[in-house]
Order: sequence, then C-alpha cells, then structure tokens
Amino acid sequence: MLVHIVLGLGGLLMAFPFIWQIIMSLSTNAEVQSVVPTFWPAQLQWQNYAAVFDRLPFLSQLGTSVLVTTIRTLAQIILCTMAGYAFARMRFFGRTVLLAIVLSILLVPSQVYLISQYQIVQSFGWLNTLMGIVAPGLFSAFGTFLMRTAFLNMPAELEEAARIDGASPLQTFWSIMLPLARPSISVLAITTVLWSWNELLWPLVVSTYANAMPLSAGLATLASDVTVNYPVLMAASLMAMAPVLIMFIALQRRVIDGLASSGLK
Repeated sequence: MLVHIVLGLGGLLMAFPFIWQIIMSLSTNAEVQSVVPTFWPAQLQWQNYAAVFDRLPFLSQLGTSVLVTTIRTLAQIILCTMAGYAFARMRFFGRTVLLAIVLSILLVPSQVYLISQYQIVQSFGWLNTLMGIVAPGLFSAFGTFLMRTAFLNMPAELEEAARIDGASPLQTFWSIMLPLARPSISVLAITTVLWSWNELLWPLVVSTYANAMPLSAGLATLASDVTVNYPVLMAASLMAMAPVLIMFIALQRRVIDGLASSGLK
C-alpha cells in the first residue's frame, strides 16, 4: 500500500506541470500573473483556445509540422537503416574512416554548422520553404549509430544461411535483417518524431514568414511579443502538444517495447 502511495505521489508530481498548464490556459492573463497564485480561475476562459487561431495561422503551421515530421522520419528510417547495415555488415574500402567521420558529427553541437547549413539552403533558394526546413534532418549520425549497433548484435549465421540459399545482399537486408531490427527502427522513428516536432532553432532561422513556419517556431513568436498573453500561449502549446500526445497514447505499448528492446535509456 505504501509503495502505491509513493508511486501515486511521484506520478502526481511529474504530471503537475502539465495540469498547471491546462489551468493556466483556462485563466485570464491577470490571474496568471497575480502575485498570489490563483490555483483555479474564477471563470473558465475557453475563448483562449479560439484566440490561438486569431494570433497564429495554426492550421497552416500544424500542416507544416506534420509534413516536416513525416518526411524526416521516413527519410531517416530508410537512409539510417541502409547506412547502419552497410557499416555493420559490409566490407568496403575506407569503411572505418567514413564511419569515424559520420560518428564525429555526434561530437559537434549543431549550432556550430548552423551558418554553413543556412548558406547551403540559401544557395538552393530554399529559404521559407518546406524543403529548407526538412533538408538538414533527412539523415542523422545518431540514427546510423543506432542501426549499426542493432545489426552488429544480430548473428552472422543468418546472413550465411541466406547467402547459401542464393539471396543477394539486398534481399538479405530487406527480408531477413530489416524485420529483426524493428525494435530499433521503432526507437529511431520515435526519437525522430519527437526531435522534428519540437525543433526550434533551425525553423526560426530558415523561415521568417508565419505561414512557412512549423508550430514550434510559431509558438516562439507568441512569446516574443512585448506583452505576452500567457493563457493563449499555454492554450497554443497544449494544442501543439496534442498530436504527439495522442500518438504516444495510441502506440504506448510499441514505444515501451521498442525502448526496452533497444536498451536505449
């Protein structure tokens, strides 16, 4: 019984910021900024959610976020699994050097090459476009390292049996190794979705028009006003959070199984 009480209190403590955000979204700006905290609004302000559509092109930015996240996730699943398999199972000239170069990207903060990325995107004429936001996230060193580790842990006998049966390297990858790597692919998809949906710095740099921004950058413009309407900002944040939250609830079992199977903490 004591264990359940402790776990319940711990769960309530972790959920409190989310609950407080909901309360703030239904309050007035004066109640939110009052010196003595108001733990429940005098009257629920549902119009704060409607005000989000007046302050932001919310549906346009939502569509941009969905497209960016979808394209990046699919691209990373395809490119990182192929690269990870090549580095783990195939022998070719310069493999060690090329792998070291790819993994060295993990040691460099993304802000270091931000200007170079911007100049490349600008040279292609991709500023304020969907492609400009998507391009830098189509491939990742983390995804390659994750998938390489997954393929390295698979028994070599599987490939040998496939080779004896006459399977080509592509057939072995597609029909045998890839299905066994589903837990790691799930982890790659989950991390890519969360990272793409919440990415802020690059979309702010490459897109200056509200209609071209994803939701993460759009929310930042709400907070940059001279006077911040915190209830509207909280309402917009909850609405932006909703798709990912619904996805997590729907795929909760797969998410937990994928993280447990991959050993990613």
